[in-house]
Amino acid sequence: MPTFVSDGLELAYADTPATVPLSGPPVLLVHGFASSALVNWKQPGWLSTLSQNGRRVIALDNRGHGASARPTRPEAYATPLMAGDALRLLEHLDISEADVFGYSMGARISAFMALQAPAMVRRLVLGGLGIRLVEGVGLPTGIADAMEAASLDDLTDPMQRMFRAFAERTGADRLALAACIRGSRQEMSRAEVAQINCPVLVAVGTLDHVAGDAHELAKLLIHGEALDIVGRDHNLAVGDKAFKAAVVEFLNRPRP
Repeated sequence: MPTFVSDGLELAYADTPATVPLSGPPVLLVHGFASSALVNWKQPGWLSTLSQNGRRVIALDNRGHGASARPTRPEAYATPLMAGDALRLLEHLDISEADVFGYSMGARISAFMALQAPAMVRRLVLGGLGIRLVEGVGLPTGIADAMEAASLDDLTDPMQRMFRAFAERTGADRLALAACIRGSRQEMSRAEVAQINCPVLVAVGTLDHVAGDAHELAKLLIHGEALDIVGRDHNLAVGDKAFKAAVVEFLNRPRP
């Protein structure tokens, strides 16, 4: 994967060209906690879905994840800093405007991107994150404890076990992930959400107990709409076919 330097860190990204004539601006994908561009976007088919729709698709490995640098200081993972990484990637690629699609932690990062640099974000998809953008600070700190536990067998809490097992399957740096949980606990206020002026699709699985309600968040946005990903939990919603179709339709709409 190619790399660039942001805030002194070497970060990796994938850059997938459109496989049919261009139909819109590039799409930047920002993955969730303990995931990567490969796991969150390539394996579930998002890179091929969007490139076949005529989009150049860029997918960042967030700091602490995938092939990117992995600091272990919690303060290195403040959400505005991670949003800055994504914006610097667009600048590195000479992209002045993109559609941005984040999932879970990546959705929080993407919302901060739209707040920090509104001219660079044409349309925004927040997947796996609803009202907990403003009524929560991300995953519970017990997930950090789970990453630092000696063994998966030492854990009994279902959520701790789920994230620890996922980190082990993906070969993640568990100390970096623990720092990420502790350092990326920034809420966005309702007033800040109301400043996001691009069209936003808020998509959450109907069985998702992590994200919070999509409809509540959509109501706070100037141009927000909610999508229920029927019968899917936080993890299984990512590759849902109806979700993909809805995102493609949303991104292909003309400017309001």
